[in-house]
Amino acid sequence: MAADDRSARALARLLAGAGTLHFLAPKPFDALVPRQLPGSARTWTYASGAAELAVAAAVALPRTRRAGALAAAGLFVAVFPANLKMAHDWRHRPAPLKALAYARLPGQLPLIGWALHTARAARATPLAPRP
Repeated sequence: MAADDRSARALARLLAGAGTLHFLAPKPFDALVPRQLPGSARTWTYASGAAELAVAAAVALPRTRRAGALAAAGLFVAVFPANLKMAHDWRHRPAPLKALAYARLPGQLPLIGWALHTARAARATPLAPRP
C-alpha cells in the first residue's frame, strides 16, 4: 500500500471517528455550535457528524477520494467558527483546558493541508483498471 493511500485512509478514519462521536456523545459538540446558527444545536451536531461520515466514506474510496478530500478541506474550514467559540467559552478555564481550546485554532491548518495533499495525490494517482 502506497504512503498516499495509507495517509488517505488515516484521514478517512479520523473523519469517521469524529463523525461517530457526534452521535455517541453529542453534548460536547452541542456546546460548540455558534448561537447565531438557526435551529437547535443538536441538529447541527448531528448534521456535522453526518457530513464527517459522508466525507470519510468519500475519502476512503479511491474513485471518490479527490472530491472527498476537497470536501474534507472545506469541512475543516467550516468548523473553524466552532473552534473560535470554544476558545472564547473556555478562556476562563484552567490553563491546560484553555491551552487545548487555543491549540485547536492553528490545529485546523495541518488538517486542511492534509486534506488538500490527499486531493492532489488522488488526482495524480491513476485508478487501476476494473477486472
